[in-house]
Amino acid sequence: MEEKMHVLIVEPHKKPYLKDIDNNLESLQHEVGGWIEATYPYDDPVAIICNEEGKINGLELNRAVRDEDGEIMDIIAGTFIVAGLGSEDFVSLSDEMAKKYEKEFSTPELFVRINGKLIVVPVKAEKAKGNMDSMAKAQAVDTISKDNR
Repeated sequence: MEEKMHVLIVEPHKKPYLKDIDNNLESLQHEVGGWIEATYPYDDPVAIICNEEGKINGLELNRAVRDEDGEIMDIIAGTFIVAGLGSEDFVSLSDEMAKKYEKEFSTPELFVRINGKLIVVPVKAEKAKGNMDSMAKAQAVDTISKDNR
C-alpha cells in the first residue's frame, strides 16, 4: 500500500484540486468530514469517496454524478475525493484520470427544487457561494410572499 496517494478533492463552490494525502482511513475521514462511503459509478479504475451520512446530516449538495449520456445518477453532498483503485485498496490517481475528473467536476453546481423538479445550475467557482445565498434568499422571499397572500 502506498504511504501517500495523489487524489482529487472536490469541495462545494470550488474548483477541484489535487492533493497528496496519507493513505489511511483517518486521512480519508478528515477530508470528507466523517465516516466514509465509496462509490464506483464509472468504468474507470476510480472511486468517489464521500461522507457516508452527508445527505442525512444535511451537508451542502456539491456535484451531480452523471452517466455517459449526461443523465444524473446521484448527487454528492459535502466534500468528496476521487481516488484511484488498486487491486485491494485506494491508490493515487493516474495523471490521465486526474485530468479527466478534474475536468468532469470543474464547474461548481447549485441545486434548486422548483415545482417539485430538481434544477442543476452550473456556476463559476468564485461566485457559487454568493449565488447560492442569493437564490436561498429569493426562495425564502417567494415562500413568505405566497404565505402572506
